[in-house]
Amino acid sequence: MSGAGRPRELPMVVRDPTLPDHVTIYEVGARDGLQNESTVVPVEVKAEFLQRLARTGLRVLEATSFVHPRWVPQLADAADLLRRMVRVDGIDYPVLVPNERGLDRALAAGVRHIAIFASATETFAKRNLNRTLDEQFDMFAPVVGRALARGLRVRGYVSMCFGDPWEGAVAPCQVAAVGRRLVEMGCHQLSLGDTIGTGTPGHVSAVLDACVAGGVPVRQLAVHFHDTYGQALANTLAALRHGVTTVDASAGGLGGCPYAESATGNLATEDLVWMLDGLGIRHGVDLDALVATSTWMAHHLGRPSPSRVVRALGGP
Repeated sequence: MSGAGRPRELPMVVRDPTLPDHVTIYEVGARDGLQNESTVVPVEVKAEFLQRLARTGLRVLEATSFVHPRWVPQLADAADLLRRMVRVDGIDYPVLVPNERGLDRALAAGVRHIAIFASATETFAKRNLNRTLDEQFDMFAPVVGRALARGLRVRGYVSMCFGDPWEGAVAPCQVAAVGRRLVEMGCHQLSLGDTIGTGTPGHVSAVLDACVAGGVPVRQLAVHFHDTYGQALANTLAALRHGVTTVDASAGGLGGCPYAESATGNLATEDLVWMLDGLGIRHGVDLDALVATSTWMAHHLGRPSPSRVVRALGGP
């Protein structure tokens, strides 16, 4: 039904009582979605992107990252973006910080919620953080400690939870051990990342079971899926069946990891919303407004949105 707008009374709602009543969508389009773009997006476009996303009903918008510009040139304007953007009451605007220097910049910008980015594997820790798997925690400890002392919320991303391009399969118990250390350090939430998109539903169940068995309550777990092999929605449903109620997604399916060449786009927020609508799970997002926002950004990027729902509802 491309070009026809949203079909009336679809998707039909079929409620599954075993699934959560409500899901929080943790929108990462403005950070994870844009960070891998080769063409630098102007800061005023990023600010408007966040403003448009805020109007869709999304309540968590990851705004940017205070990484070194050499690592991710796309996000070199982080401080400028936070000065320009219009914050909306009731919306959380977390930012990613890689180290204490990034935390200093975030605090100076008045940020109230940060995220750190850990690895579940030795090789990715060395390539991405220049630390061993154990040494990464020494880098994170002062960041988390100082942030908590200032009253900030701290999220911990764990990458390569479902496969590593250099090491292959990753044992669920290894993911659980990394996650437990981050929670013990003080992280309020863990986002388990399928960085290269190789996970499948049974694998998701195994990782979640290992994390819970390892002492991380399911209420503190979120999931972050990439759609490299078309598994992101199936994996999300598996996570929902385990009681996960926070799902990361990127408007229009933007994004990928600049440090993992095989990683493609994130789970598209529109595709997630369509599935949640059909399951009767509340999320608070206006799908039509979100499609319009992703269509607008696709025009700025000069290419079609990879989101199936955006394309079906008339986007490019």
